[in-house]
Amino acid sequence: MALHLYDTATRSVREFHPARSGTASVYVCGATVQGIPHIGHVRGALNYDVLRRWLVHSGLDVLFVRNVTDIDDKILTKAADHGRPWWEWAFQHERAFEDAYTALGCLPPSIAPRATGHVSQMVELMQRLIDAGHAYAAGGDVYFSVATFDGYGALSRQKLDEVQQGESLGEGKRDPRDFTLWKSAKPGEPSWPTPWGPGRPGWHLECSAMATAYLGAEFDIHGGGVDLVFPHHENERAQSMAAGDPFARFWLHNAWVTLSGEKMSKSLGNVVSIEAMLRDYRAVELRYYLVQPHYRSTIEYSDGALSEAAQGYRRIEQFLRRAGGRSGVVGQGELAPEFVAAMDDDLATPAAIAAVHNVVREGNTALDAGQDETARTAAGSVRAMMGVLGLDPLAPEWAEGAGAETPARQALTDLVDDMLAERQQARAARDFARADAVRDRLLKAGITVEDTPDGPLWTVKDA
Repeated sequence: MALHLYDTATRSVREFHPARSGTASVYVCGATVQGIPHIGHVRGALNYDVLRRWLVHSGLDVLFVRNVTDIDDKILTKAADHGRPWWEWAFQHERAFEDAYTALGCLPPSIAPRATGHVSQMVELMQRLIDAGHAYAAGGDVYFSVATFDGYGALSRQKLDEVQQGESLGEGKRDPRDFTLWKSAKPGEPSWPTPWGPGRPGWHLECSAMATAYLGAEFDIHGGGVDLVFPHHENERAQSMAAGDPFARFWLHNAWVTLSGEKMSKSLGNVVSIEAMLRDYRAVELRYYLVQPHYRSTIEYSDGALSEAAQGYRRIEQFLRRAGGRSGVVGQGELAPEFVAAMDDDLATPAAIAAVHNVVREGNTALDAGQDETARTAAGSVRAMMGVLGLDPLAPEWAEGAGAETPARQALTDLVDDMLAERQQARAARDFARADAVRDRLLKAGITVEDTPDGPLWTVKDA
């Protein structure tokens, strides 16, 4: 394979080869289901959905695991604050995340394991660590001994003497740098039995147990947000490798969505919910906005940037409609070489989408010149490239589902597209008076037309 990915562990772009021929194994840290999802949450899900689609396009069967953290301090606190059972609170928000993933076109995972369903695997892992001298029990808690693992800090470049786990010392913790594998039961909290007493899992333990339960002791890719590098992924790596598992061969991390320079976070109160976004934009347009930047680049959210991205998507969509109206049904064709090169270069989606727009421009030029077969070939290529990104405007989920226009908007779109096709034909025939007359009629109806290199773009004034 030609695919190269940036590996956080080595701080380098490395050629990807799966551990098992023909199969790629991917584990992605999913949601802690404490509240409703916002666009910062789903950005990562979309990034890894694109990775998965590209691996499939490259000929690999993909085992894709995205976990659900359904037991956590924040879940317990918020459920108690609202007078709700913790398990109901968690499941309500798990459904909200799944609905958001589905609305934005994410393929369903191979499995979405919950932390609460894998306590036996966690107990087994803790026992292995205790037997190997890397963990110890104290007062019903179980801790990982950081100083016993020579490779600690390699993923995040943390110096051992500067490590701060961000958790309380805890009774019986031997070293403040040690982290909690298991929390002893507290009155009123859910608990599970273990050889060291009843309690509940620590955050880091659950992912190691679930990843290896489904993907084996060694798997290809571990993904998550850049905020998880430390302590979560550092601790996952340490406990898994200390237990003797090779664990992840690549570590991938997507960047944040920020608002006014701050990471979107419920605690900061600067979140933009999916529900709010989908009142103003189609789901496919929001997906385009979040997929277009490189997954390792921070997105500084603004409504203007989202609106601009939506217009960019509509230019692609309008070309495909134009081409289909001229030459009939457009199937999927070949990927442009520039697109393939971009995707193989650490999923360089900005360059990949630029390649799409280049072909759109060529296709519009062909349509203007009456070269219908050339335009049809270009349209097939555009569909194929957008399909890899989960953005094909003519795919059923977007043409008929959450990404589709409302009936009123669809009727307006059809009428305007017919008028723009008439205008383009007039311009091609150098009948500029007729072309200007069409534009004036649209303007009088409240529709502005902008001529772009990708073809005409229309918008409703003040919309």
